[in-house]
Amino acid sequence: MTVLILTGEEDVTADMVVVHLNASSVPVVRLDPADLTAGVALSGEYVHGSFRGHLSAGGRLVSVSGLRSVWVRRPGAPAARAAQPSPWLTEEAAQALYGMLRGCAARWMNHPDAARRARHKPWQLRLAQRSGLPVPATLITTFPQAAREFAERFPDLVVKPVSGAHPQEPPRAVPTSRVAPEADFGAVAYGPTLLQRRVAKRADIRLTVVGDTLLAARKATPADADPDEVDVRFATSGTPWLPAEVPPRVASAVRTYLREAELAYGAFDFAEDADGTWWFLECNQSGQFGFIEVETGQPIARTIAKWLTRPTPRDCEQAGDRSTVTP
Repeated sequence: MTVLILTGEEDVTADMVVVHLNASSVPVVRLDPADLTAGVALSGEYVHGSFRGHLSAGGRLVSVSGLRSVWVRRPGAPAARAAQPSPWLTEEAAQALYGMLRGCAARWMNHPDAARRARHKPWQLRLAQRSGLPVPATLITTFPQAAREFAERFPDLVVKPVSGAHPQEPPRAVPTSRVAPEADFGAVAYGPTLLQRRVAKRADIRLTVVGDTLLAARKATPADADPDEVDVRFATSGTPWLPAEVPPRVASAVRTYLREAELAYGAFDFAEDADGTWWFLECNQSGQFGFIEVETGQPIARTIAKWLTRPTPRDCEQAGDRSTVTP
């Protein structure tokens, strides 16, 4: 049984997992949907009530029915690197590839439908609330007056993108920024704006969840840190990430979140305040973990590899059949 990894060629994070899969002699096929028709090929046959599908990449051919798991890491847009790319060809290639894969018995990390839904930050915030995670007061609006009234109630605010990275090539991260006290919010009318109460944090928390395994890392905020540096990705502090214990209530709420979101993997970002409360900021369903593993030594890549190689329900059924003794 083969593990299929859908991601770009230069994905060091995926490389870390492949090392563990190779060490366990687990067959792996790695391909980027962007290379469809330009190095990656597919074929599916639906005849007499049965389906036979195959994928080809890097000179290797794999049967869709022989897939144990599919890791949707960071795939490119299907057929983006075709000889004559077009939105139409991308849609055709996407429906062909993911349509075939949806019909197989493989386990997903994460299923495309669940991953697409999980990217919506407003949906994340509501699910976090329902799951029992503390969420800072947040407003998403195109009404300038609503923004002004929100700022009156919560004078210390940050602004962040609703959707995440800016859609350029390569994608550019848009930092979370502190809102100036004199902001008039007139520009809010030109696009949805996410305003959130700033958490006076004593640490940033990255909680990586793989199945039922929770691996938390903590980066303490220096006492003399610039309060305008609210985005840990762009902070100038050299404070290291260190392993951290997950409070039981947070662990329970996070597991509820992932169960409701139907995700097998999630990278949660929290801000820890002076009271030790972990405030939910977001959950990235395909978030990076390499930098955390390098600094903390936490076995995230190995844990992912183990999850990808776990038996599928079909394997268990076949094993049960083999262990049955006919009288």
